[in-house]
Amino acid sequence: MIYPINIKKKDLKMAKLLNDQLGGPHGELGACLRYLCQRFTMPDEKGRSLLSDIGCEEISHCEMIASMITQLMKDASIEELKNAGLSDYYTTHKKGIFPSGANGVPFTAAYISSSGNAIVDLAENMAAEEKARATYENLMDLTSDPDLLAPLSFLREREVVHFQRFGEALRNVQDRLAQRKFFTSGMNNTNSINNNTNNNDCGCGM
Repeated sequence: MIYPINIKKKDLKMAKLLNDQLGGPHGELGACLRYLCQRFTMPDEKGRSLLSDIGCEEISHCEMIASMITQLMKDASIEELKNAGLSDYYTTHKKGIFPSGANGVPFTAAYISSSGNAIVDLAENMAAEEKARATYENLMDLTSDPDLLAPLSFLREREVVHFQRFGEALRNVQDRLAQRKFFTSGMNNTNSINNNTNNNDCGCGM
């Protein structure tokens, strides 16, 4: 799911800050890789499909963020880049897109969580979506440009939807595991009764 980007006003400081949602610790690149890795250890097809869908959607969000950064930096002079604190970035990447945080720290796989445990992964995904939502709200507080606020608001709302869907998936997995545990416990009790019967043990100590 993608939203059209049409930013007319140059804003290098916002471009620098927006990079955090591309390659920062709570950014879209980390999210898409996290979900697309986690899907392989989901216990059911419903969970795997959900992580595939959201992981692919996060890729489109990377494209949105990259488009916003590109448009915010369009026609910027060297002097303007210097004044915005982008000298180091320009030295290595010019105006190209490179996933890093707002502080310039490059993206790292250390931002990705994939434990192989469905409950752990889904719970952490809910936390990650909440962090992303909060970050988008912080970015919205820092601009008054309607062309920038609209896609940021869209992305914030998508994080809310993802949070809700991961919550539903977590409950499904918990219910699935609870049913399996109950069934296994019941089978163990049945086996114990059968063994006692076969041994002519009435349980009264005789």
